[in-house]
Amino acid sequence: MIIESVEELKSLYGNPSKRALQKQLTQLEKHSKQFIRLSRFVVLSSYDENGNLDCSPRGGEAGFVEIINDRQIAIADARGNNRLDTLVNIVQTGKVACLFTVAGVDEVLRINGNAHISVSPERLKVHADQRNPPKSIIVIDIEDVYLHCAKALMRAKLWDAGLIHHRDVMPSMGRMIADQIGDKSVVETQQQMIDRYTKQM
Repeated sequence: MIIESVEELKSLYGNPSKRALQKQLTQLEKHSKQFIRLSRFVVLSSYDENGNLDCSPRGGEAGFVEIINDRQIAIADARGNNRLDTLVNIVQTGKVACLFTVAGVDEVLRINGNAHISVSPERLKVHADQRNPPKSIIVIDIEDVYLHCAKALMRAKLWDAGLIHHRDVMPSMGRMIADQIGDKSVVETQQQMIDRYTKQM
């Protein structure tokens, strides 16, 4: 048996609380701004013109996401693998969703909005002193902003140091990709990958 309508779904779960609806804002305020300033990690979701989805991790020093004003934020497109999935999606549809985390805080901050890719000198100069300055900036015009409750991260015990796995529970990235694509050549070790990434960041 599957749920086939919104009515069935709402009948199963019931209505959200008044507070759950009221917390959805249309612009940043002091708490959401502080959350963004403290965040070192955000997941950026987007989709292309055919509805294909992408979810991309973005990270940096605290404050790596720039607050332009109460209705606009900017994320520098740090050097990656040049697949450009997120950027292509933004060019095609201009819609994104963000999930911000702050280490040690179980709540997360969600932001949805319209995005465009800027190569404006004014936007780029904010990051000009980086070792590898970005080639473009993702600018997001905020439509929705709200704090999401702590239950998911509490269930996961995400910040519990005693639950952090040693890296060797998984093979190196090079080994995993080689296995996935059937590459029989000598693969990059985890340490070699870290050394290479360190030079590129």
